Amino acid sequence: MGLPLSQDGEGARVAKRHVERHGTERVGWLRAAILGANDGLISTAALVTGVAAAAQGRSDVLIAGAAGLVAGAFSMAAGEYVSVSSQADAERADLARERAELASDPAYELEELAAIYVARGLDPGLARQVAAQLSAKDALAAHARDELGIMESTVARPIQAAAASAGSFTAGAVLPLIVAAAAPALAPPATMVGLVSASTVVFLAGLGALGAHLGGAKPGRATARVTFWGVLALAASAGVGALFGVAG
Repeated sequence: MGLPLSQDGEGARVAKRHVERHGTERVGWLRAAILGANDGLISTAALVTGVAAAAQGRSDVLIAGAAGLVAGAFSMAAGEYVSVSSQADAERADLARERAELASDPAYELEELAAIYVARGLDPGLARQVAAQLSAKDALAAHARDELGIMESTVARPIQAAAASAGSFTAGAVLPLIVAAAAPALAPPATMVGLVSASTVVFLAGLGALGAHLGGAKPGRATARVTFWGVLALAASAGVGALFGVAG
C-alpha cells in the first residue's frame, strides 16, 4: 500500500512518513522515575508529618525532612542501580549463550526460530522463510527479540534507571519540604501536619495523572491508586508521631 507522494518543481518526490510513539518506549526510565517521585513524596511527607505530630520544633521537622531527602535519593539510586544491573547481567549472559549456540549449530537455531513463528500463527513454510531472512540480517537480534524477549526499548540500563530514580525522588521530596518551610513559624504542629498532608495528596494525584499520561493510560485508576496508598502512609506516620509525642 502506498503513501501519498508530492512532487516539487524539480521533479523530486517526497514520501510522507507516519511515525508512531508507544508508551513502552519510555518503560526503561518511566518506571524508575514514577517510583522515585512517589517514594520521595510519600516518605518525606510522612517523615515531616510524623515529626511535626510529635510536637517537635520547626527546625527539627525541616532537618529531619532534608536528611530523609538526601538519604532516600542515594538509597533509591543505589537500589535501582543494583537491581537493574542484575537484570543487565542476566541479559548479557543469555545473549552470550545464544551467540555461542548460533556459532556452534546455526541450523538448529534457525529451526528453533521458525518454530517460534509457527507457534505465533505462521504456517511452517512462511515461518522458515521469515526466520531465514531475519537470521541473514542479524540472527542474534532476531533470537534476542523473539526467543529471549530482549528488545532495545526494554533493555536494562542501570545508570539511566539510577539517575531517573534519584532525580525524581529528590523532585518529589522537595515538595513537602517547601510546604513545611512555608508554614507559619508560630503555627501549632497540627497546622503543619494538615498543610503538608493536604498538599501531598494533591501532589500525589498529579503524579498519578502524569504517570498515566506518559504511559498512555487512563488517569483515573492511576491517580486513585497513588493517592490511596499515599494517604494511608501519611495517616500511619502522623498516628505514630502523635503517639510518641504524647508518650514523651
